[in-house]
Amino acid sequence: MSERDDEGREFDLKWAEGAAHKEPSARARMLAARWKENPPGPVPFRAEPEHRGAAGRHRSWVSTVLVLGCVLAVILLLGYADVGPY
Repeated sequence: MSERDDEGREFDLKWAEGAAHKEPSARARMLAARWKENPPGPVPFRAEPEHRGAAGRHRSWVSTVLVLGCVLAVILLLGYADVGPY
């Protein structure tokens, strides 16, 4: 682009940004229309995590034990395997 096009584009951007009335985006208009009929309820800044109960904690321990058991098995197999002289 030439310098003249850049200057014209810069002028257009300044003119558009300086407009007194700015139209909201389509999403903002959609949400405003939806909320006019059915306003959203209050939402906490950080929602409390859902309580998973005992089953969720049990699964995490089982997976931890399973992973540690596999690592231990690999260590034992490598330790007792005859890998040859170094």
